[in-house]
Amino acid sequence: MTKQSMPLVAQLKGLGFAKGKHMKLYGQRLTMISDPIVVTEDKVVVEAVEEQSGQAKRLPIPLPILRMKKGRAA
Repeated sequence: MTKQSMPLVAQLKGLGFAKGKHMKLYGQRLTMISDPIVVTEDKVVVEAVEEQSGQAKRLPIPLPILRMKKGRAA
């Protein structure tokens, strides 16, 4: 993680995209098993376990959330 991405990651963690948190995303109930991972400027993913199947997944954080938070992080 770079210094430039740290404020964005902190804001996303505040929204629940943080290790150990539970949320519903893309119609699935998930338990986060990682903090946000910045892949590129426009792509941030989080690793999660789907509660129903127990399957681990790497999911992109929705672009509208990224755009909203990046505007405030800048």
